[in-house]
Amino acid sequence: MSNTLPFWILKNSARNSIATLQGGRRLYSRCASNRNKSRWRLFSQVPGTGKSSVPCSFFPLQKAYRHTSTEEDDFQLQLSPQQVNEVLRAGESAHKILDLVSGVPNSVLRFESNQLAANSPVEDRRGIASCLQTNGLMFGIFDGHGGHACAQAVSERLFYYVAVSLMSQQTLEQMEGAMESMKPLLPILHWFKHPGDSIYKDVTSVHLDHLRVYWQELLDLHMEMGLNIKEALMHSFQRLDSDISLEVQAPLEDEMTRNLSLQVAFSGATACMAHVDGVHLHVANAGDCRAILGVQEDNGMWSSLPLTCDHNAWNPAELSRLKREHPESEDRTVIVDHRLLGVLMPCRAFGDVQLKWSRELQHSVLERGCDTEALNVYQLSPPHYYTPPYLTAKPEVTYHRLRPQDKFLVLASDGLWDVLGNEEVVRLVVEHLAEACRHKPDLAQRPANLGLMQSLLLQRKAQGLGAADQSAATRLIRHAIGTNEYGEMEPERLTAMLTLPEDLARMYRDDITVTVVYFNSDSIDAYYKGAERLPYGQG
Repeated sequence: MSNTLPFWILKNSARNSIATLQGGRRLYSRCASNRNKSRWRLFSQVPGTGKSSVPCSFFPLQKAYRHTSTEEDDFQLQLSPQQVNEVLRAGESAHKILDLVSGVPNSVLRFESNQLAANSPVEDRRGIASCLQTNGLMFGIFDGHGGHACAQAVSERLFYYVAVSLMSQQTLEQMEGAMESMKPLLPILHWFKHPGDSIYKDVTSVHLDHLRVYWQELLDLHMEMGLNIKEALMHSFQRLDSDISLEVQAPLEDEMTRNLSLQVAFSGATACMAHVDGVHLHVANAGDCRAILGVQEDNGMWSSLPLTCDHNAWNPAELSRLKREHPESEDRTVIVDHRLLGVLMPCRAFGDVQLKWSRELQHSVLERGCDTEALNVYQLSPPHYYTPPYLTAKPEVTYHRLRPQDKFLVLASDGLWDVLGNEEVVRLVVEHLAEACRHKPDLAQRPANLGLMQSLLLQRKAQGLGAADQSAATRLIRHAIGTNEYGEMEPERLTAMLTLPEDLARMYRDDITVTVVYFNSDSIDAYYKGAERLPYGQG
């Protein structure tokens, strides 16, 4: 849906679209929205022809809705400003980093995160954790498609693979010894919790065996210090994706585990994660999530520094890679309508075994008596499927040495980047920081009493400001869905986008997940000053 549509047209379009969503088990099309492009298309067979019909959405119609009525009395599209704020802030989380690294404050000062769902259930996931056996903080954004199962699994498991990859030989030996003697494992990660986290992100027995096989293979390499961070990220992405594929192929007696493995492997997820250790920032990306830095130069000017490239058909390097990996005869079919095989928007992702396995392997796994319809598992049949795999989870890894002018990092799913550019995102975060300083009462100069606070609140209300967002992540989401074509916030549009029924919301916007990481410039500056005092070669 065009960003220029006024509220009443959006309302009428939403109402009229319901008719196409009802009636049997037809899959609804997300092609109505140009801005929020469907990740998947499903190619169905035209009866009696053996040919593929016009592609439609990969996702099935949900069984239940918040409201689907087209009656005027039931179709409520109005929220109060307070309710708008409550919806936008429901997924907020924020943490300050207080620990020291080698006696110096951590280079990460604090971080904020938020998430707004369009799908039901939400298909985005996020993760933030600190490594307990090695140094570093990890931040991840995981954008699911074809369901939430793959994004959920990757968000719970990827950080463990990275943490294990970074462990020394001695620590890995302790891990293996604990397993052999049936003693508790060393703690690997400390997770920072978010609202809506439904599953405790600890390594489960179901997945521990594969993680253990991985660290046993690392032990066989006899590397005293473990992999470097770039190698750890590269290997972890690909190893987890391989394990997801192997787990669904293995014969499993437990039906629940078998069904979950199917859902994980046959759905998909893009991933972008950052590892911060002192001034060393590594970002690994597979898909179309994105990470950028907000940089303030000495003259006070702000700019954005991209740390990732989107892996899609608009990326010439990615298009060239795909053509190199497949026969020349497929040059015109590997990308169709800006999608991989005419089906998938991102060109790199976890899961999505329909674009990695042979047709024979797909048939053999799905013919084991599982109820694919009940599990929302679909077997794609794109034309020109000749030389799989077409999809990879191999990430691009970027290294950046943090400088005092690097003020913050923004990681987000493509639901944000589809509507806001890099420079826009930096500008909004900077405006948020400026407003937070401007609206902070100077209580050191005046007595902090209830009368003063009430007066300040009344002043803000008189100016029509309302309560300012406490999180830059919330501000970004607010502007992503509420800004009109002139770059102005439009309250009616914001209200309309937030009030769409669950069965319609995804036609007009995508899940949006944002994490903003603020760096401690003083700590980073102290690192460089300390390095200058070290003997040559030790900085």
